[in-house]
Amino acid sequence: MTTIKDSTQPAAHQIDHDPARNAASIGAPMQRVHHYAAYCRDAEETRHFYEDLLGLPLVHALRVENMPSSGVRNPYMHLFFEMEDKSCLAFFDILEGPNHPGMTAPHPWTNHIAVRVSSREILLQAKEKLQEAGVEVVGPIDHEFVESIYFQDPNGINLELTIDTADAAYMQHERDTAHANLQNWAREKKQAVRQAN
Repeated sequence: MTTIKDSTQPAAHQIDHDPARNAASIGAPMQRVHHYAAYCRDAEETRHFYEDLLGLPLVHALRVENMPSSGVRNPYMHLFFEMEDKSCLAFFDILEGPNHPGMTAPHPWTNHIAVRVSSREILLQAKEKLQEAGVEVVGPIDHEFVESIYFQDPNGINLELTIDTADAAYMQHERDTAHANLQNWAREKKQAVRQAN
């Protein structure tokens, strides 16, 4: 027996994009993926793989001492490898190993998807609407080159909405010094490992 589908009913997987029906949306047009970030065990090993083997240039190597959200000491190196559309694959190398409480959770803070929005006004509007919907939001946090808010989806996936805040000169400087910053980090990590043993 053949079942005839009612063509007037939308398929279950179709998304209704009618703004009048999506009044609860946060109203933040998402422009593109800014970066996908994950934990890595060694920054230089990761650089070699993504830059030398895959051909993605290292464009930013940011050394951070304290967690921007809490101020808790947890030194790390944050690496960014740029793709042709200017989005990045990003990685965190933790100086003292993955022993921070956020790293032992089922969804470590290092692993997240960052999506770019166009303005601080939209970022703040998104935060307000997310909170109104009962979503816990951290931020905005100023990272010197981006400003971001953080929250989780219903699956526990860490999400970041971000705006670029640095000018072209700052980003060129970061690109020019990324390898030197990474070499300094590698020396610092090696020394920390020696001291721990």
